[in-house]
Amino acid sequence: MLQQTQVARVIPKYRAFLRRYPSLQALARAPVREVREAWYPLGYNIRPVRLQAIARAAVRRHRGRLPRTAAELLRFAGIGRYTAAAVMTFAYGTPAPILDTNVRRVLRRVFHRDNGVPDRVLWSLAASLLPARRGYDFNQALMDFGATVCTARAPACRTCPLRTACTTYPHPAAR
Repeated sequence: MLQQTQVARVIPKYRAFLRRYPSLQALARAPVREVREAWYPLGYNIRPVRLQAIARAAVRRHRGRLPRTAAELLRFAGIGRYTAAAVMTFAYGTPAPILDTNVRRVLRRVFHRDNGVPDRVLWSLAASLLPARRGYDFNQALMDFGATVCTARAPACRTCPLRTACTTYPHPAAR
């Protein structure tokens, strides 16, 4: 729900969605039309359909639970590397590197002079930085840092705690 949608808009829809579908079983049983309506107007309207398909597959193949390994999660249509890592980290507390838009931007700026480094390099870097413990906190902090400090259009370079280590400090778009 948060993909390219402001948190303030998502929170009421998220709460309503969970009230309506409190379990994977409830989501799996719902008609597709209703699931799409519950998601509206958040955009990316294929996502609720894929989410419901994942719920149905989890009910059918895993007794209504999402698997706990990346390999098993990746077998679901609609779950890619990022989503599998997010489920492992945020749902199960298993440290897994995350590479979303904000993390990608931070890693490129801090370590690679903001050059077009391939994702395989950034995934490897994210994995090497991930602490053995508190992966949830680390990933959340890195995502939040990219969303609030190392932003796309107006990064706060002057107050950034990483400015002395950042390869792009000060960024040309900095305020």
